[in-house]
Amino acid sequence: MPRSPGELVTQFCALWSTPDVTAIVENLAEDAVYQNIPMDPVQGREAIRAFIESFFAQLDGIDFVIHRQVSDGNLVFNERTDIMRTKSGKAIELPVTGVFEVVDDKIAAWRDYFDMNTLVQAFS
Repeated sequence: MPRSPGELVTQFCALWSTPDVTAIVENLAEDAVYQNIPMDPVQGREAIRAFIESFFAQLDGIDFVIHRQVSDGNLVFNERTDIMRTKSGKAIELPVTGVFEVVDDKIAAWRDYFDMNTLVQAFS
């Protein structure tokens, strides 16, 4: 039995705690679009895989702490804090709102909204 869109997103978010990029991208549609607003979108599962791998080069994992999540059909919104664990042992907390579109038990589109200055300052 397929997961509900909310269950898929919850499970997907949990996968980020360990840097298993293969397990993460298995939840994406082949032609998925991922965008960290205000950055340019990344199109396609393999391009998203490369983006995530480059991100994890600096991290041991990210704990997605979901505070609230709502679903409306195939659309899922969550409000969360992403706690990025750097390889040097630092924890960077980033408030995020995520918007996910689910089609056929895969994430077809994913947009994260956050303050880019928080990341720039944390990694400076």
